[in-house]
Amino acid sequence: MPTWDTGNTGFMLLATSLVMLMTPGLAFFYGGLVGRKNVLTIMMQSFVSMGWTSVIWYLFGFSMCFSGNCVDGTDLLGGIVGNFNWAFMSGIDLNTSSAVSTAAGNIAIFGNAGIPMIVFAAYQMMFAIITPALITGAFANRVKFGAYLIFLTFWLILVYFPFVHMMWGGGILWEWGVKDFAGGIVVHNIAGMAALASVMYVGKRKVIDQGMHSIPLIALGTGLLWFGWYGFNAGSEFAVDSVTANAFLNTDLAASFAGITWLLLAWRIEKKPKFVGLLTGAVAGLATITPAAGYVTTSSAVLIGIVAGAVCYFAVALKNKLGWDDALDVWGVHGVGGMIGIILLGIFGTVAVNANGANGLLYGDSSFFIKQLLTVIISSIYAFAFTWIMLFVIDKITPVKLTKKEEEIGLDEILHGETAYTDAI
Repeated sequence: MPTWDTGNTGFMLLATSLVMLMTPGLAFFYGGLVGRKNVLTIMMQSFVSMGWTSVIWYLFGFSMCFSGNCVDGTDLLGGIVGNFNWAFMSGIDLNTSSAVSTAAGNIAIFGNAGIPMIVFAAYQMMFAIITPALITGAFANRVKFGAYLIFLTFWLILVYFPFVHMMWGGGILWEWGVKDFAGGIVVHNIAGMAALASVMYVGKRKVIDQGMHSIPLIALGTGLLWFGWYGFNAGSEFAVDSVTANAFLNTDLAASFAGITWLLLAWRIEKKPKFVGLLTGAVAGLATITPAAGYVTTSSAVLIGIVAGAVCYFAVALKNKLGWDDALDVWGVHGVGGMIGIILLGIFGTVAVNANGANGLLYGDSSFFIKQLLTVIISSIYAFAFTWIMLFVIDKITPVKLTKKEEEIGLDEILHGETAYTDAI
């Protein structure tokens, strides 16, 4: 039996728990942003992902993400998706290490030799749970629950799992040298572009929603997300070392500077310092630093936070001007935040922080910057196109959109027969 590193293993179990907490945090965040008669629906969409995604992950999701690699030619479709050797967690027992290398053994792909594979699988499962849940904020109050379940299933299979393998599982983007420390590409960019595609397909709400019924719920959700994000980013090092500490600090700095930047912009432009603006800006900073957290200096994290707060603020303003009904600003916060985080990593990345990273444009490597930029384009097109097509196909099987009458009654009552408040309006 291997001798496990109890310190690193314990840390990863803690990080896994923190990332799990982010999904209930997201439910509270989104729940506060919608109207009173749609609270349970938007929260349930997050919680059902915790259950159903875990089922899919055990059956074949983990294997699709991490079995095989393109160097050895043991994955499928030329480095796009893993094989099914680990379906039902077959071949993984208490003695299996999470450290995986190519057949020659000279190139490490993922994991840590001192951490069991079952811990790695649990940690990655929490990422799989929250990513599709992010998208639900875009089509709040407009999608039937049955259609959402089908969407959740096939979006994981056709979009999320392939990108995890391509980026983190030894697939084509990993071999190409693209970097994504904790999910700017794999989580936020593709979820944000999927959200935009959903908005384009589902269209505007037929009934004006009063929205934002509980700012305290939004604040609670933001606090839980911020707290959980330390596990999301720092845990992605899969060890306790200086890179872990750097990622932890960078996470807080970017969130703080982004939140204050958004607050000051709103104060200047909208004439009042708004609490929801501060909270939204902090989430934008968290999303933006995610791909770069373990690859950049603390000074760069500060700049990334300021850029995130400003760019995401104006992205949301642009969305409003164009009339896109992205109900909870998923594209403007997570999509745009993920995009600029990937690009800024291509500028500020340095091997002085992490030897497993890469030097960005400011450190003399223009090729790495180009790879990051191209990956933004590829991932954005892929996620948008597959999401739109998927919704179109699902709509042929079962209706995706609600009628005006159903929107008037509210999704909590019409879909689930429950209400969050006895006086829901």
